[in-house]
Amino acid sequence: MIMEAELLYVTKPSDSQLAGIKKFLVKETGESEVNVNLIEDASLKSGFILRIGAKEYDWSEKGRIAQLTNRINDVVTKTGQDLDLESKNIVSILRASIEEFELEAKTREIGTVTFVGDGIVTVEGINHSCYGEIVIFDCGVKGMVQDVRRDEIGIILFGRDTEIYEGSHVVRTGKMAGTPVGDAFLGRIIDALGAPIDGEGEIEAEGYRPIENPAPGIVDRLSVAVPMETGILSIDSMFPIGRGQRELIIGDRQTGKTSIAMDTILNQKGKDVVCIYVAIGQKASTIAKLVNTLKKNDAMDYTIIVTATASDPAPLQYIAPYSGTALAEYFMYQGKDVLIIYDDLSKHAVAYRAISLLLERSPGREAYPGDVFYLHSRLLERSSRLTPEAGGGSITALPIIETQAGDVSAYIPTNVISITDGQIYLESELFNAGQRPAVNVGLSVSRVGGAAQTKAMKKAAGSVRIDLAQYREMEVFTQFSSDLDDNTKKQLAHGRALMELLKQPLGNPFSMAEQVITLVAANAHLFSDVPIPEIKKFRIDLLKYIEQEHIEIIGELEASKDLTDETREAIVKACEEFKTQR
Repeated sequence: MIMEAELLYVTKPSDSQLAGIKKFLVKETGESEVNVNLIEDASLKSGFILRIGAKEYDWSEKGRIAQLTNRINDVVTKTGQDLDLESKNIVSILRASIEEFELEAKTREIGTVTFVGDGIVTVEGINHSCYGEIVIFDCGVKGMVQDVRRDEIGIILFGRDTEIYEGSHVVRTGKMAGTPVGDAFLGRIIDALGAPIDGEGEIEAEGYRPIENPAPGIVDRLSVAVPMETGILSIDSMFPIGRGQRELIIGDRQTGKTSIAMDTILNQKGKDVVCIYVAIGQKASTIAKLVNTLKKNDAMDYTIIVTATASDPAPLQYIAPYSGTALAEYFMYQGKDVLIIYDDLSKHAVAYRAISLLLERSPGREAYPGDVFYLHSRLLERSSRLTPEAGGGSITALPIIETQAGDVSAYIPTNVISITDGQIYLESELFNAGQRPAVNVGLSVSRVGGAAQTKAMKKAAGSVRIDLAQYREMEVFTQFSSDLDDNTKKQLAHGRALMELLKQPLGNPFSMAEQVITLVAANAHLFSDVPIPEIKKFRIDLLKYIEQEHIEIIGELEASKDLTDETREAIVKACEEFKTQR
């Protein structure tokens, strides 16, 4: 069998040079005869490239420049986190690296494209590539190895496939997929690869993190004990979220899932929390509205938006949440608290399903790949609260899942429910009835519970859930009854007032002190005799009155985070004063 080889040159080799090259190839391949195809390529500047099978020998000037560039980039990336900003240090490191650098004719493993379409490429010839490795096509487009088979590999593209054809070459980089990270990303909108898309110029990265990273071990984790307040009364009182927790937001389309996430971001203002919002498969117009809301409320200063819109290829939608988590880990290991929102993981699963089917993997249950559980578990397990020795920061995750007709028993919802530490279930019927946020008290749960509440909130919210459950039962039982005793009437009035107090307008999170005052007043039945349409205004005026006339109550609650009997009495007394004046 005659082996075929390619020789790319700038200056055509002489007959003696060609004979020497053939002799080298016979020795390397062990074949008796090698046929060399000559191809002129002026872009090499000087020297030549020799390709045979899956190997490439690069003796060109272009290749050597690329080697030097990569060497410098590697040194800067590895040492960038340990350097101060003095340029002399960087110059000395680069000088040392250049002195150590030797121009080598390195062997590179190259493959040939056998199929391309829908953002998927099948390649033959790269025999030693590994899952998650980045490869580069000869047109400059990058891809990631997603499927490793016996004779070929499946690659997902991070760009358009318009310049890739059957027969195109692809080269291994030896690097795993990663994203640039740094403090300069705060306030910016980036794509799934970390490139800015907000038109505000380049972002100076301080390092590079792999998008896939092992979750912290048990030894490196602390229990969840510090509140991550959402500013939403119905959640902070009954289903508290702590720093390092993963709380699922689940419900049908258009039930206010993103609104809860937005309010939580707005409520982190001034609390030294970095917020990352990952938009997966959303419309670009929806993301623009969301950014506008954040800017209006001065929340973009501590927020990063990672976006893979509906028009982006499935591979970019697939890696977006992992890129967002890599950014979050950069801040977490610096000792900072991070809130990350994945909106939404239903679309993420759909993108992964599309990739898997195009790669001809078996789809499994409900036309989803069997490994879709691992897809989300390895993402959400990275959220945790670290011990001081491990870095001391935390990542709190709020994944969003969209249900179909309220079916929480479907494949993806049950997967994510079993991974997370609780769920906030939003119900369409409640939303349409005007109960917003439309939190279903029966199906929602926080598996961290009171550990993630301040003492003040825990004491104030004690009986709210039971009171609401009793009200629901009693309302159904008494709706056809006209003759009710005083105790039942009192309970129904209290329940109605509570339901009204749990309604909260969008973009108006309450502070912890405001929530505690509201709950103490409600438990003292101070809202029960207020007409339902007037309760909202009554609460706003009451909170304004206490802020103006009894600021010491708010100061005491904020300072101690506890609700003593004296503070409770002071709140009730102040509320009664206000009611009398009104």
